[in-house]
Amino acid sequence: MASTLPKEKLLSMYRKMVLVRRFEERAGQQYGLGKIAGFCHLYIGQEAVAVGAGEAMRPDDYMIAAYREHGHALARGADPGMVMAELFGRTGGYSKGKGGSMHIFDVEHHFYGGYGIVGGQIPLATGMAFASRYRDDGRVTVCFFGEAAANQGSFHESLNMASKWKLPVIYVCENNRYGMGTAIVRTAAVAEIYKRSTGYAMRGEQCDGMDALAMHRAVSDCLDHCRSGKGPVLLEARTYRFRGHSMADPATYRTKTEVEDERKNDPIPKLRAHVVAEKVAEEAELDAIDAEVKQVCEQAVKFADGSPEPSVEELWRDTIVAEGEGDVRPRERVLEAKVSWPSWPGPSDFEVRWEIEPREPSAADQKAQQASRAEEKNKQQNGHAAARDGAAEREQGNAGDHVPGSAQPGAGGGDGARPPGVPDR
Repeated sequence: MASTLPKEKLLSMYRKMVLVRRFEERAGQQYGLGKIAGFCHLYIGQEAVAVGAGEAMRPDDYMIAAYREHGHALARGADPGMVMAELFGRTGGYSKGKGGSMHIFDVEHHFYGGYGIVGGQIPLATGMAFASRYRDDGRVTVCFFGEAAANQGSFHESLNMASKWKLPVIYVCENNRYGMGTAIVRTAAVAEIYKRSTGYAMRGEQCDGMDALAMHRAVSDCLDHCRSGKGPVLLEARTYRFRGHSMADPATYRTKTEVEDERKNDPIPKLRAHVVAEKVAEEAELDAIDAEVKQVCEQAVKFADGSPEPSVEELWRDTIVAEGEGDVRPRERVLEAKVSWPSWPGPSDFEVRWEIEPREPSAADQKAQQASRAEEKNKQQNGHAAARDGAAEREQGNAGDHVPGSAQPGAGGGDGARPPGVPDR
């Protein structure tokens, strides 16, 4: 787990992992109290994947995830109170409480969901990467999904398209071994998801999703690969969730021993031990981070609890975007914070900077291609003719050779008669 990362980066990773863990624990408690309705999928155990990857990304890179995405939003920089308010279904949430647990969306930090349909974000990520390729903006899209989503048809269609067009996208499969309550080894002919990359001529590899530093190294390298124009990557992060599929899942399909064994590989104590062992920070400094994060999560719950429920009229709002209507900036709306809002070129600013497929060649190009093919054909024909001539010369030379002591044609029995049954040449 050796690392050359600076202290600031390591402590940022540690704080974010602890934040995700404590936030999810509090969310689980609030679900039990009836404050959160519907589905709620906790990220406990998998924190190293989102945090390790997020810390490797540029602030303007795109991130998109599935429905177990509270941790991804927090790792990207979303406000904990507003995320909790969204879980509560309150107006102080990022989507005014209309999205809920599975649809966190934070444009300010380039986090684009949160999708409840299994694998639904994969083609969207491919389109985002297409936009980056088209605009030549240097951004990379990092798309997170579970291993069960790799059996969706859209997964294969997206990888084929991304590889064909060399799109700057990293498909991060968070393989926690169970699609809801079914082990991946029971549903997939090839359970190692990264191996599926070979069918699409793209880079694929595995990494330790229970190690934040390993994730950071792997994603950093994949980002360089994408930015250099080499195309997409399928990265399989081997990880494990310590809770059930959702808050409604008792997880009886796993043994207590299995879960206890996996908890020994908890990524948060692992990173803490590394920071202390490398003398990056002392225990007291990490304890202070733990205490500060605990207070942040307490305040997040209080903020969500105090946020109003949406009015009935909100059902009809935010359904259609009028022409010329500006973006709603959630932190400005809720917290009155001054934010730096992303911008993109409009349709009038688009320029064709690359060709998806080669265009029809001009008449001059066609003539040059025909001439080149004719020249190549002549070379091949001349080569075949030379090979035949050489073979004929070798055959004649072999016929004229005389091996001392051997019988020559017509030299049978010493009187020149041929042996019986041997025809004339």
